[in-house]
Amino acid sequence: MERYSLQKVIGEGSFGRALLVRCKSSQEKYVVKEVQLPKNHSELENSRREAILLSRMKHPNIVAFREAFEADDFLCIVMEYCSGGDLLQRIQQQKAVQFCVDDILRWFAQMCAAALHIHDRQVLHRDLKSKNIFLTDNGTIKLGDFGSACILNSSKTYAHTYVGTPYYVAPEIWDNKPYNNKSDVWSLACVLYELCTLRHPFQASSWRSLILKVCRGAYPPLPNRLPYELQYLLKQMFKTNPKDRPSLHSILTSHRVSRLLRTHLPSQVHTHTHTHTHTHAHTPVHLKVLFPCNSSFSLGFPEAHCKSRGPGPRKRWAAEPSDTVRQMLANASLVSSDRTASTNQAFAASTHGGMRALSTRSLPHSL
Repeated sequence: MERYSLQKVIGEGSFGRALLVRCKSSQEKYVVKEVQLPKNHSELENSRREAILLSRMKHPNIVAFREAFEADDFLCIVMEYCSGGDLLQRIQQQKAVQFCVDDILRWFAQMCAAALHIHDRQVLHRDLKSKNIFLTDNGTIKLGDFGSACILNSSKTYAHTYVGTPYYVAPEIWDNKPYNNKSDVWSLACVLYELCTLRHPFQASSWRSLILKVCRGAYPPLPNRLPYELQYLLKQMFKTNPKDRPSLHSILTSHRVSRLLRTHLPSQVHTHTHTHTHTHAHTPVHLKVLFPCNSSFSLGFPEAHCKSRGPGPRKRWAAEPSDTVRQMLANASLVSSDRTASTNQAFAASTHGGMRALSTRSLPHSL
């Protein structure tokens, strides 16, 4: 950290701390994500995953990676500073004043472009939410926080481990099904709904009610002031069967809403959507890292939970939830929180096969 001067701590959590720093030579501001390194070797490699993954993602709508290094048992990831804060803060600042349609379309188009970029590289973000989407001072969207991301072997591979924030989790994950990039599409639909209404699409006073609403895709309709294309798009993105959801590529190029979104994409991104292919070389890029010479630093990703078996037959959620969800509901106690982020602590008890008892607080009703 000798090259940087600490300005202030801008965030703390289970991951560690987020620090605003200034480069002593250039005077540029950056964010340093400081993560405590575990002693276990496999967990150590997992901790390094975010730095590796972020270094590979070069895109105008993804938080830019600068460097990573280890110091005093901490992994420090230095990245672009987004002075506009995160999208959750921006939504909360609106109070009851709705965003204009142009802002909604511009931000959503940029989110889709960023997520498409990582999907093209067989990466699932797995924690897309308004708190992990950042804004620059000129209002440009930057997708960040790749701490939960997973890389798949191919476009037909499925992930299996529960991760994410409950309000943004897709039905197939609640049902303990294998999932792919269509779960990210569901999460982006939740963020789009928040931009359109300043509220979560799925609100409930208990986990039981929340899970049932998500699994049935039951959300209040958008206000009539919004374009029909947005209403139609949300209906498609909230399909409970992931096979029925549009891909991000189709949303940006061939969907009813595409003509509205394309005008808000940067020129290089607009060009990419027209030359899109699903085949990409996975050559590791060179990392600007300063890891100890005696440290074994792998460029690979753990694949224990990213297997190649298919998802199996899909269920129709509109009628009744599956036995897996019924079992989760039977074990779920009421919880509450003042903010969406706090629900992660309650869901730490969530397991691969179901959900353990949760703390006795109630769910928030709005952002």
